[in-house]
Amino acid sequence: MVSADFAERPVKKLVLFDVDETLTPARQRASPEMIQLLRDLKKHVAIGFVGGSDFVKISDQLNVGDFNVLEFDFGFAENGLIAYRLGKLLESQSFIKMVGEKDYQELVNFILHYIADVNIPIKRGTFVEFRNGMINVSPIGRNATIKERKDFQAYDKEHHIRADFVEILREKFKRLNLTFSIGGEISFDVFPHGWDKTYCLRHVEKDDFEEIHFFGDKTSKGGNDYEIFSDPRTVGHTVKNPADTMRICTELFLS
Repeated sequence: MVSADFAERPVKKLVLFDVDETLTPARQRASPEMIQLLRDLKKHVAIGFVGGSDFVKISDQLNVGDFNVLEFDFGFAENGLIAYRLGKLLESQSFIKMVGEKDYQELVNFILHYIADVNIPIKRGTFVEFRNGMINVSPIGRNATIKERKDFQAYDKEHHIRADFVEILREKFKRLNLTFSIGGEISFDVFPHGWDKTYCLRHVEKDDFEEIHFFGDKTSKGGNDYEIFSDPRTVGHTVKNPADTMRICTELFLS
C-alpha cells in the first residue's frame, strides 16, 4: 500500500523525469506548457525529477514563473546523491570520500592532459566540474554557448570524441570501479559503480508505489538514462524532446 503521504493521489504511481531534453531543452528553462503539464500530473500521480546536474543548475531550469522546483514530490540532483522528498533534504553522499584525494587527483590530471591533446574545432572553459557525487567532464568545456554545444554534439556524433575518451578512461582507471556515463550534448559523468540514476530509487522504496515510470532521452546503452530506464523496478519511456514527453504523459495519465 502506498505511503500515507501519497494516499490521496488518485493513481498510486510515481512518474520520474530526466531533465535535459526530457523536461527542458538542454541547459534551458522549461516551457510554461511543461510546467502546466507537471501541475496537472501532480493532481493524479506523484512526480519527481532525476538529473545528473547539481541542484542549483536544475533549479535554474525548472523554477519557471511562480513554479518552484520543490513542488516536485521528489527532487534528485546528481542522480539522487542530493535528494529531496516533499521539499525536505535527505542524506547526501560524497564522490571525493568514496574515491579518495590521491586517486581523484590522478584521474583529473589524466583527464586534463587528454583534453589538452585532443583535436576538436573549438575549446572553451570548465573542462572538469566537481560535484558532490560525481565529476562532469566536457572536452569542449561547459562555458560553451548554446550554438557551440549544438555544433559539438553534431561533431561528436561523427567523430565519437566522448565515446573514445570514455573507453580510454574505463580501461586506465578500471581499479577505481567507476562508471562513465555520456549524457546531454557536450559532456559525460564519472561516478562510483551503482551511483547512476538507479541510486535515486532507494529513496522511494518505502513509499511502495504501484509503479514507477521513468522518462528520459539517453536510454540506450552508454547513455546516462540507460540504467534506470532498463531497471526492472521501473517502466521506461524513451522520448525525443520535451514535446514528446508531454504527448506521452498526456496519453498515459491525463486522457
